[in-house]
This record gives sequence, C-alpha cells and structure tokens, in this order.
Amino acid sequence: MKEYIDTGKKDTRSGFGAGLAELGRTNPKVVALTADLKDSLKMGDFANENPERFFECGIAEANMIGMAAGLAIEGYIPFAGTFANFATARVYDQIRQSVCYSKTNVKIAASHAGITLGEDGATHQTLEDLGMMRMLPNMVVLSPCDYNQTKAATIAAAEYDGPVYLRFGRPSVPNFTPADQKFEIGKAIQLEEGKDVTILATGHLVWEAIQAAAELEKKGVSVDLFNITTIKPLDEKAILASAAKTGKVVCAEEHFIAGGLGEAVSGLLARNNPVPMRFVAINDTFGQSGKPAQLMQAYGLDAAHIVEAALSF
Repeated sequence: MKEYIDTGKKDTRSGFGAGLAELGRTNPKVVALTADLKDSLKMGDFANENPERFFECGIAEANMIGMAAGLAIEGYIPFAGTFANFATARVYDQIRQSVCYSKTNVKIAASHAGITLGEDGATHQTLEDLGMMRMLPNMVVLSPCDYNQTKAATIAAAEYDGPVYLRFGRPSVPNFTPADQKFEIGKAIQLEEGKDVTILATGHLVWEAIQAAAELEKKGVSVDLFNITTIKPLDEKAILASAAKTGKVVCAEEHFIAGGLGEAVSGLLARNNPVPMRFVAINDTFGQSGKPAQLMQAYGLDAAHIVEAALSF
C-alpha cells in the first residue's frame, strides 16, 4: 500500500473557513451569510476582511436561504453557513423552491454534520442530510474528507455555477490529502488499486477505510479503494469499472444507510451491473451524546467494521 501521512489533525470546518477566506481575497463576487454561527463555521477571517460582504442573519435560517437566493439572482456567489441539521431539515422548503427549483447559484455550507458532532447529541447529529440534498434536482452534493480537501472543495464550489451542498464537520481528523490537489466535482479519487473487493468511502470514513485497507492487505485481501468526494453527481464510470473488476462493494459513510452514498451506489449498480454489497453506515436509529471516537466505534463506523464488512463476503 501507499503511505498516507497525517500532517496533523485539523477540523474540516477550518478547511471551509480557510477556503472562504481565500475566495474573499480573490473573488469579489463571493459573499457569506450565517445564522449566528460565524465562529463555529470559522468564517471570522472572511468577515473581518470583507465586512461589506458578510451578513449575520441571526437564528433565522429560512430567511438566510431566501437572502442567499436573492444575492445569487443579483450576480453574487453566496455561501450560506450553519449547522448541517439547520441547513437542511429546518429550511428544506426554501432550498427546494428558492435554490434548486430556481437553480440559483447558492452554496450551502453545512458544518457539524454526522455523529461526530459528539456531545450535542441526537437533536443536532444530522445523519439524513446527504439523502435529502441528493434527491433535489440541480443540487450538487460534496463530502470532502479532511482539512485540505474541504478547503479545495470550497473553492471548487464557488467556481461551479449552480446549487451546491458542502458537508463538513467539527472534530479534528487526520489531514492527509495533498494541499495542492485540485478538487474535481464528480470525480472519485482512487487511493489503492486492488482486485478482491471495492471499498467506497466518503467524509470522515475515508481515513478509516485507508486503515482498513492496510489491515486487509495483511490478511491477503487486495482492495480497490476510492475516496468518493462527490455524492452527486457520482463518478459512475469509476464505480462501475471497479465493481465489475472485484464483484464486491463496501460503502462506508457517516450517514444513515437510507438515502446516502450506499443507496446511491446500489441504485447505480442495480441499473447496470448488480453485485453483492455491504454497508458501513447507521441503520435506522438516532445518535446519542458522546465523544466522537466513542460514537464512531459504538455505531460501527470505524476501520474494524470496514474490515469485518469486507471479510463477510
């Protein structure tokens, strides 16, 4: 296997903040809005450097999305930031009508996603957001894996003309992707080439999948490993080619089984080339309060469970 070096744990929300700040310096059309969560989303640098382009909307997320749509109609590139739970469920109608149906150039920056939000518990741990967003026509859904990739995804989102949902999190996680790697929307990144089993991972589960692939290699199992950076549009060509080669697919994600990466892939394979699949995800239950690492283990979202899923074939 290749060597993947963790250059120091960082939170992906800081990657968003760094990307947004860079956009503020290079693109005068970029504006930012938040629902009383500037510090939590690391938007402070952008706000301090561009006060005339930063809008504090207060705890009024539906209004924030409407404002963002209006700014987009006027030619700006708005990033509307809040916690993932509030960025989706609380404002679904506004996203559906004012962003996706109207195809406005709004970027929804969704922080604190998944069970790794940790101690805030089930009411804030959104595990259905990828499904909600990928069902909407015209919406692009991005799920980067570390600080560097989240920064790059933020910049790529600004370059894309149309609605984008950008998912990232709170905990510090290994930062291992190249700092200069360009983010290509709709392009999966192949991390390892193998012939026995395909592992498709997204977000925080990519690092866990790398550890799982190393363990499987010790057991004589060759892994075709992909970092799925874009949930919609999927890199269909890469996924179908890998599934045809290995005949077995494991999907790993910090999300419900329902509606997420696994179901997107299973639908693709069902339409083209059905193969046996396993799902490392949360099965129809809410989260609970706890340390992020404890919750990942308790809900089966770690390297050990990916190994177990691969060996179960």
